[in-house]
Amino acid sequence: MLKLLGIYREVQHSPDRISDDALILEASAARLKEIGVDVRLAKPEDVSRETFIGSTAPHLVFMMCEKEPILNLIASQATEGLRIVNAPESVLDTYRYRMVPLLKSAKISMPMTELYSTSDYSISFSKEIWVKRGDVHNTQKGDVFLAKSKSEIEESFNSFAKRGIKLACLQSHIAGDLIKFYGVGNGWFNWFYHKNQELKHYKYSQAELKNVVQSAAQALKLEIYGGDAIVDKDGKIYLIDMNAWPSFALFRDEASKHIADYLHAEAKAHFAKAVRAIHESPVQK
Repeated sequence: MLKLLGIYREVQHSPDRISDDALILEASAARLKEIGVDVRLAKPEDVSRETFIGSTAPHLVFMMCEKEPILNLIASQATEGLRIVNAPESVLDTYRYRMVPLLKSAKISMPMTELYSTSDYSISFSKEIWVKRGDVHNTQKGDVFLAKSKSEIEESFNSFAKRGIKLACLQSHIAGDLIKFYGVGNGWFNWFYHKNQELKHYKYSQAELKNVVQSAAQALKLEIYGGDAIVDKDGKIYLIDMNAWPSFALFRDEASKHIADYLHAEAKAHFAKAVRAIHESPVQK
């Protein structure tokens, strides 16, 4: 029987989303169990090297965790042939100081987005601009906000520096309709308009939105992902952010089925590949 291990997101990385994040992982696990897969779930702090040893060792790990220590631990198991979704390297690629250069290199349409040192910087400010911490996504108030003055930016940078956050990101503000999107592999894709905005319903190509998002996911090698985009008055689509394994809150039932089917197919393919490798390896004498 296939054995899969799901790992929750760290509580401090789920501000106001602890329940939603847990529920999508649990819903995906429940779907897998329905089709006969052995699934167990664990908190990041309960995962160790022993987790991957012995008769209960998983064939595939699916995870929402984001901190570097646990990602490094799990990455060390990938070298032993363990299949991981999303790969630790891909999760790290959603840290903004890695994501921004990767998306620019892939020529993904984004607002003007630049990285700055929080301790040594020179900023010319002329209009409203988004300030974001340069590593992980929002973990507390002030990690992402719209600055309306240079002094607000400087105050934020100083606060980041005191918290040990070495890089910050400045992203130009574009007026338009804000969209939240979700995706699984190159198949299932869905989106909705963010609440708490005055929608203009600007016309745009949904096919283009899907293409932009999936191109960005491929650039970051993400398999289960979400993020934000904005459509301006001319119908141009700008990618604002990408993240690994969001809560899928509004589409939990639908998304969990697609996630489970994807994980099941990947686990079967990976297991079959491992079995073939064993049979095809030369006999040691």
